[in-house]
Amino acid sequence: MEIHRILGDKVRLYRRAEGGTWHCSTFLKSREWRKSTKQRSLAKAKDVAEDWYFQLCAKDRYGELRSGKTFAEAAKIFEKEYEAITRGRRSPKWVRGHKDRIRLHLLPFFKDKLLSEITSGAAQEYRVHRMTEPERAPREEGDGEEAKPWKPPARNTIHNEIVTLSMVLKTAQRHGWIEQVPDLSDPYRRQSKIEHRPWFTPSEYKLLYEATRRNAAHPKNKRFKWHAEQLHDFVLFMANTGLRPDEVRQLEFRDVEIVDDEWSGQQILEIEVRGKRGTGYCKSMPGAVRPFERLRDRPRPVGEISEDKVASSKTEMPKPTDRLFPNEFKKMFNGLLSANNLKFDRAGKARTAYSLRHSYICFRLLEGADIYQVAKNCRTSVEMIEKHYAAHLKDMIDTSLVNVRRERQKRKDEPKEQIEGSPDI
Repeated sequence: MEIHRILGDKVRLYRRAEGGTWHCSTFLKSREWRKSTKQRSLAKAKDVAEDWYFQLCAKDRYGELRSGKTFAEAAKIFEKEYEAITRGRRSPKWVRGHKDRIRLHLLPFFKDKLLSEITSGAAQEYRVHRMTEPERAPREEGDGEEAKPWKPPARNTIHNEIVTLSMVLKTAQRHGWIEQVPDLSDPYRRQSKIEHRPWFTPSEYKLLYEATRRNAAHPKNKRFKWHAEQLHDFVLFMANTGLRPDEVRQLEFRDVEIVDDEWSGQQILEIEVRGKRGTGYCKSMPGAVRPFERLRDRPRPVGEISEDKVASSKTEMPKPTDRLFPNEFKKMFNGLLSANNLKFDRAGKARTAYSLRHSYICFRLLEGADIYQVAKNCRTSVEMIEKHYAAHLKDMIDTSLVNVRRERQKRKDEPKEQIEGSPDI
C-alpha cells in the first residue's frame, strides 16, 4: 500500500490499489479520522487532505468536533451484558422488553448521537417526539381498511423507555465513555394522583362468587363443566389468600398444607409461594380451605388442558406434583365479569384476576388487620399498601383521632348561661 506523509507527518495519504483514489487519515482528539479525497491525482489529493485537516482543527478549537462512542455502540454492549448477568434472575420476557424498546423507539431517535450529546434536553426532546403525532402519507382509494387513529403512548410506557435509556447511559458510564448520567426526570411532572387499584367491594365480590357458583352448577356448555368448577374455586382461593396470579399458576398440591390456626382455632392453609419475589410463605383465611379440598378431591382430565379445549372423558385424581390450576380462565372469567357489569370499576379501570388480590388486601384492612402483617403475608411492602390501598379506604381514618375538639376555656367575666348556651363551632 502506497503511503505519503504531509504537514509534518500529521496527515497521511494512502491508496489501497494501484491507480485507485487517495484516502487521508490523521489522529486528533484521541481518535483516528479518515476521509476519501476522491482524487486519483496525488497533487490534488494533497490539497484536499490539507483543507480537510485544517477544518478539523478549526472545529476542534470551537468545540464542534464530534468524537466518542455513539448511543448505538453503548446499546449493543448493554444488551449483551444485561442478558448475560440477569440470566436466571430476570424473566426472558422482561429482558426482551428492554431490547424491544431500544430497537423500536430509542435507536431510531438516538442512533447517531454521541453519548456526550445525550443531555436532559435531549431526553425531553425524545418525550416530545413520542407524544407528537407522526405525519402520515395520504392514503389512496382502494388501499383497503382505513388507518387506525393515532393514540399517544401512555405515561408509563414513556417512563419505561426513559428507564431503558438510563440503563444504557449507566453502562456507558461504567465503561468510562461518559463522566456522569444526565438528569432524565420529567421536569413538568407534578405529583401523581392517588388512585386505587381495581378491586371488588364486598357487595361486588359477593355478586361475583354467586355468578361463578351458578356457572359451575349450570354452565352454558356442559362439556366445560370442569372448567367452570375450577373457575369458581379459583375466585374463592384468590380472594382468601391474596396470591398473585403468576404465583397461583406455579402452585402445586405439595406446596399447600391444611393446618389448625392457633389464634382462631379454625383450619387455614399454609402455602409455600414461588413467584415474583422468590420463595415465601402465606397463611390463608379459613375461606380458602374448602375450595382447596374440592380442588384436591376433583378428578381432572388426562392430557393437556386449555380453556378452548373440551375436557377429556378420561380422568384421574391429581398428584402432589400437579398444579392446582393447570389451565387459564381468561375468556370465561371476563365473560362473567361483563355479564354482571363488573368488568370496570368506578374509575373505568378494567378488572382482572389481579383484582382478587387487591380485594383480599382491602378486605383485611377493612377488618382492622395490622398493615405490616398484611404486607408480610402478601410479600410486598407497607409503602405499597399505604399508597395503593389504604389511601382510599374510609375505615383507615380513625374518627377518634380526627374529630377532636379542644375544650373551650372559660373567661372570668363570662356569664355561666352564655357558656352553656353557646353553639358548637
